[in-house]
Amino acid sequence: MDFGLVLQTDPPASRVISLMKRAERNGFTYGWTFDSAVLWQEPFVIYSQILANTTKLKVGPMVTNPGTRTWEVTASTFATLNDMFGNRTVCGIGRGDSAMRVAGRKPNTLARISEAMKVIRALGSGDEADLGGTVIRFPWIGPGAQLPVWMAAYGPKALKMTGEEADGFILQLADPYLTEYMVKAVRTAAAEAGRDPADVTICVAAPAYVTEDDSPEALAHAREQCRWFGGMVGNHVADLVSKYGEHSAAVPDELTDYIKSREGYDYSHHGRSGNPDTRFVPDEIVDRFCLIGTAEQHIAKLNALRELGVDQFALYDMHDAQEAVIEAYGSTVIPAVNR
Repeated sequence: MDFGLVLQTDPPASRVISLMKRAERNGFTYGWTFDSAVLWQEPFVIYSQILANTTKLKVGPMVTNPGTRTWEVTASTFATLNDMFGNRTVCGIGRGDSAMRVAGRKPNTLARISEAMKVIRALGSGDEADLGGTVIRFPWIGPGAQLPVWMAAYGPKALKMTGEEADGFILQLADPYLTEYMVKAVRTAAAEAGRDPADVTICVAAPAYVTEDDSPEALAHAREQCRWFGGMVGNHVADLVSKYGEHSAAVPDELTDYIKSREGYDYSHHGRSGNPDTRFVPDEIVDRFCLIGTAEQHIAKLNALRELGVDQFALYDMHDAQEAVIEAYGSTVIPAVNR
């Protein structure tokens, strides 16, 4: 199993780069960041420094979207980084929750994501793409260029499109039941589209907090550090409930029931521990969606996820123990999972 580190690009950028270097030293092979131009610093500028200061780490956004940059600019940025550092980027893409809403726009439609994925992948790989009647190709890309595109999804139509079109699937939660449910949906769609389901990389992304013991006090602190994640996921879940209704056969109740007490969301606290808009998230959801507890408990859950077909666990490292968790994974968790 591969391991990735996920960070926000809060200033100073030097700290983001330092944590990514630490991650690579501890066996992580991917470095991901949020991509929301109003809330955080520009990630692609920082990627160039992460790549320059590491040797093998692959980087990318978790996730970008097709609405905040023109598609040829996105593709050119990835292709330039790959030309400089040797095919070490991945384009994670989604509807654009915070990036679009903070700027006063609606998240992108699936049809727009589908079109964008095709254009960005083609151009980033050195092929031609049609920009609505104008066919272009980057003349400066040499042979061997590659740009995989991984799609973030929760709902049935998005899962189906991921299986049909994307190179990878990003699932932002680590609940085993929901992971099994959604991986099956993606793989079924891939097979029905004539693809090999194994060609779709499965990436589960969630906060991880390693405790010294499993005492009630230690677990309570870990939950408070990770509760923000249920609120972030809840934004997407609220969209699904709005579209399909409550207790819909299209979306499992195990994903939607917990947002009944959700009252609103202020993106100024997005992705941060202590977010006051996530008090509605119950402990059960934190335990299901995240990895908290001792290193041994992390290892057990990661092994269960791997058995469900997960190829990568991407660790959200937004809490008060960033370095400690990276070190615990490097010294204990990653070696045990990949023994």
